[in-house]
Amino acid sequence: MTTKIVGANSLQKGNYVIMDGAACRVTDVQISKPGKHGHSKVRFEGNGLIDNKKRIMVLPGHDNVEVPIIEKKTAQVLSISGEKASVMDMESFETFELEIPEELKGQVTDGCSILYWVVLDARVMKQLKV
Repeated sequence: MTTKIVGANSLQKGNYVIMDGAACRVTDVQISKPGKHGHSKVRFEGNGLIDNKKRIMVLPGHDNVEVPIIEKKTAQVLSISGEKASVMDMESFETFELEIPEELKGQVTDGCSILYWVVLDARVMKQLKV
Protein backbone atom coordinates (compact mmCIF):
# COMPACT_ATOMS: atom_id res chain seq x y z
CA MET A 1 0.00 0.00 0.00
CA THR A 2 1.76 3.12 -1.23
CA THR A 3 0.47 6.41 0.13
CA LYS A 4 1.75 9.84 1.05
CA ILE A 5 0.54 12.42 3.57
CA VAL A 6 -0.64 15.91 2.51
CA GLY A 7 -2.49 18.75 4.23
CA ALA A 8 -6.28 18.71 3.99
CA ASN A 9 -6.49 22.34 2.74
CA SER A 10 -4.12 21.62 -0.17
CA LEU A 11 -6.45 19.10 -1.84
CA GLN A 12 -8.51 20.26 -4.81
CA LYS A 13 -11.23 18.88 -7.03
CA GLY A 14 -9.83 16.05 -9.17
CA ASN A 15 -7.15 14.96 -6.67
CA TYR A 16 -7.12 11.51 -5.08
CA VAL A 17 -7.59 10.82 -1.36
CA ILE A 18 -8.22 7.81 0.87
CA MET A 19 -11.70 7.92 2.46
CA ASP A 20 -12.88 5.09 4.71
CA GLY A 21 -9.98 2.91 3.55
CA ALA A 22 -10.82 3.27 -0.16
CA ALA A 23 -9.08 5.35 -2.81
CA CYS A 24 -11.40 8.09 -4.10
CA ARG A 25 -11.31 10.94 -6.63
CA VAL A 26 -12.35 14.24 -5.03
CA THR A 27 -15.46 15.61 -6.75
CA ASP A 28 -16.18 18.59 -4.47
CA VAL A 29 -14.27 20.56 -1.81
CA GLN A 30 -15.87 23.08 0.55
CA ILE A 31 -13.79 25.06 3.05
CA SER A 32 -15.57 26.88 5.87
CA LYS A 33 -14.15 29.98 7.52
CA PRO A 34 -12.65 29.63 10.97
CA GLY A 35 -15.04 30.56 13.74
CA LYS A 36 -14.46 32.57 16.88
CA HIS A 37 -13.12 29.61 18.85
CA GLY A 38 -12.26 27.04 16.22
CA HIS A 39 -10.46 26.08 13.08
CA SER A 40 -11.65 26.03 9.51
CA LYS A 41 -13.28 22.79 8.34
CA VAL A 42 -12.79 21.07 5.00
CA ARG A 43 -15.59 18.93 3.53
CA PHE A 44 -14.65 16.47 0.78
CA GLU A 45 -16.98 14.55 -1.50
CA GLY A 46 -15.48 11.75 -3.52
CA ASN A 47 -16.25 8.73 -5.68
CA GLY A 48 -14.39 5.46 -5.15
CA LEU A 49 -11.95 4.52 -7.91
CA ILE A 50 -12.74 0.81 -7.64
CA ASP A 51 -16.36 0.62 -6.43
CA ASN A 52 -17.57 4.07 -7.67
CA LYS A 53 -19.33 4.60 -4.31
CA LYS A 54 -19.91 8.19 -3.09
CA ARG A 55 -18.17 9.10 0.17
CA ILE A 56 -18.09 12.28 2.30
CA MET A 57 -15.41 13.30 4.81
CA VAL A 58 -15.20 16.39 7.06
CA LEU A 59 -11.88 17.33 8.67
CA PRO A 60 -10.25 20.31 10.36
CA GLY A 61 -8.27 22.29 7.79
CA HIS A 62 -4.95 21.75 9.54
CA ASP A 63 -5.26 17.92 9.57
CA ASN A 64 -3.31 15.65 7.24
CA VAL A 65 -4.89 13.11 4.89
CA GLU A 66 -3.52 10.08 3.07
CA VAL A 67 -3.25 10.26 -0.71
CA PRO A 68 -2.79 7.04 -2.70
CA ILE A 69 0.09 6.77 -5.15
CA ILE A 70 -1.37 5.33 -8.35
CA GLU A 71 0.89 3.30 -10.62
CA LYS A 72 -0.18 3.28 -14.26
CA LYS A 73 1.07 0.22 -16.15
CA THR A 74 0.48 -1.52 -19.47
CA ALA A 75 -0.39 -5.15 -20.06
CA GLN A 76 -1.30 -7.44 -22.93
CA VAL A 77 -4.51 -9.48 -22.92
CA LEU A 78 -3.76 -13.21 -23.20
CA SER A 79 -7.30 -14.60 -23.07
CA ILE A 80 -10.84 -13.64 -22.10
CA SER A 81 -13.19 -15.84 -20.07
CA GLY A 82 -16.58 -14.30 -19.26
CA GLU A 83 -16.19 -11.10 -17.23
CA LYS A 84 -12.44 -11.50 -16.64
CA ALA A 85 -9.36 -11.16 -18.81
CA SER A 86 -6.06 -12.95 -18.24
CA VAL A 87 -3.33 -10.36 -18.82
CA MET A 88 0.49 -10.19 -18.76
CA ASP A 89 2.35 -7.14 -17.46
CA MET A 90 4.65 -5.70 -20.17
CA GLU A 91 7.51 -4.91 -17.74
CA SER A 92 7.59 -7.79 -15.23
CA PHE A 93 5.88 -10.43 -17.47
CA GLU A 94 3.67 -11.38 -14.50
CA THR A 95 0.30 -12.90 -15.44
CA PHE A 96 -2.92 -12.22 -13.52
CA GLU A 97 -6.65 -11.73 -14.05
CA LEU A 98 -8.46 -8.41 -14.28
CA GLU A 99 -12.18 -7.75 -14.34
CA ILE A 100 -13.34 -6.10 -17.56
CA PRO A 101 -15.24 -2.85 -16.82
CA GLU A 102 -18.65 -2.21 -18.42
CA GLU A 103 -17.41 0.49 -20.81
CA LEU A 104 -14.76 -1.85 -22.31
CA LYS A 105 -16.84 -5.06 -22.57
CA GLY A 106 -17.03 -5.38 -26.38
CA GLN A 107 -13.67 -3.77 -27.14
CA VAL A 108 -11.19 -5.99 -25.24
CA THR A 109 -9.86 -8.80 -27.46
CA ASP A 110 -7.03 -11.32 -27.28
CA GLY A 111 -3.65 -9.74 -27.97
CA CYS A 112 -4.65 -6.10 -27.42
CA SER A 113 -2.77 -3.81 -25.03
CA ILE A 114 -4.50 -2.23 -22.04
CA LEU A 115 -3.68 0.37 -19.40
CA TYR A 116 -4.30 -0.70 -15.81
CA TRP A 117 -3.86 1.04 -12.47
CA VAL A 118 -2.42 -0.38 -9.25
CA VAL A 119 -4.31 1.35 -6.41
CA LEU A 120 -3.88 0.24 -2.78
CA ASP A 121 -2.88 -3.33 -3.79
CA ALA A 122 -5.84 -3.63 -6.17
CA ARG A 123 -5.57 -3.71 -9.96
CA VAL A 124 -8.16 -2.00 -12.15
CA MET A 125 -8.40 -2.06 -15.96
CA LYS A 126 -8.84 1.50 -17.20
CA GLN A 127 -8.54 1.77 -20.99
CA LEU A 128 -7.36 0.22 -24.25
CA LYS A 129 -4.04 1.33 -25.69
CA VAL A 130 -4.10 1.95 -29.41
